[in-house]
Amino acid sequence: MLDNSPLAMTRIADFVLGDLTHVPETALRMAATLLLDTIGVAAGAANLPVSHIARNFAVDFQAAGSDRFSAPIMFDGRHASLAGAAYAAATQIDNLDGHDGYNPTKGHIGCAVVPALFAFASQKPELSGREALAILVMAYKVAARAGISLHATVSDYHTSGAWNALGVAAVGCRLQNTSAEILRHALGIAEYHGPRSQMMREIANPTMLHDGSGIGAMTGVNAAVLAARGFEGAPAITMEAPEVAHIWQDLDTDWTIERNYVKPYPVCRWAHAAIDATRQLMQDYRFSAGDVSSVHVNTFNEAAQLFAGMPQTTSQAQYSLAFAIAVMLHHGHIGPQHVSGTGLSDPALADLLPMIKVAEDVRHSGRFPAARWSDVTIELSDGQVLRSGDVHATGGPEAPMPPDRLRQKFDMMTAAAISPERASAVWSAGQGLLDDGSLFASLAAHVHAPADVVN
Repeated sequence: MLDNSPLAMTRIADFVLGDLTHVPETALRMAATLLLDTIGVAAGAANLPVSHIARNFAVDFQAAGSDRFSAPIMFDGRHASLAGAAYAAATQIDNLDGHDGYNPTKGHIGCAVVPALFAFASQKPELSGREALAILVMAYKVAARAGISLHATVSDYHTSGAWNALGVAAVGCRLQNTSAEILRHALGIAEYHGPRSQMMREIANPTMLHDGSGIGAMTGVNAAVLAARGFEGAPAITMEAPEVAHIWQDLDTDWTIERNYVKPYPVCRWAHAAIDATRQLMQDYRFSAGDVSSVHVNTFNEAAQLFAGMPQTTSQAQYSLAFAIAVMLHHGHIGPQHVSGTGLSDPALADLLPMIKVAEDVRHSGRFPAARWSDVTIELSDGQVLRSGDVHATGGPEAPMPPDRLRQKFDMMTAAAISPERASAVWSAGQGLLDDGSLFASLAAHVHAPADVVN
């Protein structure tokens, strides 16, 4: 099928473009969960300043030449090119940082492949709900393997956009019904043009660049469209190099999507174990922020490098472990309102920050990136010392979120942008994608309309 290409590429093409009816029901259900979760984050981020910038930029500078190549922008109502619509939504989702992730990649998939699915599916009104979910399962797996391959073959730690672009290209080729040879070039283009940006640079200086997934989504869409027009770009070395061949085995049997995590809080995943430990101590011992005299967090090296001090921007707030702990202590939960707007100038949080100390523990560092562990010690003003013990972040297979908490998160995220009635309609339509005879367009219609509340 693919002349002069390694066996791995033939296997990948068979998986991406072939029959997906064998995808297990458990993987399809997880795809529906992650899809709805990502939509919720997109709604929650709709009114962030960066989201307005990204959507306006897409409309003004990434417009399509005809309706054949345009797509609605999620929660906006306006159209841009396929690449522009994917870029705007992925940037929006990426900058709230409440979206799913996959531990082995040290990054995120859904924030890029979900906007790409909505963009390409807008040209395919006949796409069934179950096929859309199967395509997501496929895209999550391609992106996950690409991320693992990249990190296994380079010395520095790249943002998710460097590799989730390949999952986006796979979505585009699948929905454009391309050949295997076109797919090969699309994956090569996506890899070559992918943003090889350094994640720890963004951690040290948090900005709207975030995890690079906006550009990753745009790059992947452009790659699929360029390849379909004859642009050549093969090979993708993270797929075709002999040293990564083993990573691309068992595509038809290992359903990586089932091991993705869902974030309970819209902040960097590296902070979540410490947040969960603090939350559990608060529930067990019934104290409030006013009772606390000190907090000591032991965590892994990368988490210990998160932003210190009182954040001035949403990006800084989401990359600050200490600020997240302060929010949990003061409010008992963390929502989009706490990492944006007036939440960034709350004097009660500023007073708590000096009490919170964060340090690396080599025990936790040795478990990263396969897992995210921390432990927290809190001393109360009455002299009590409370220790959490080692806690793993909630939301993944190690500590799943119960279904009712998933829905609570969705309602919390969507409340800032859409009505409760519309949120319920989106949830029902997303769950309904699993039904025989459902159409993806039934969900897309609710998501493409403008936000109900605009700030």
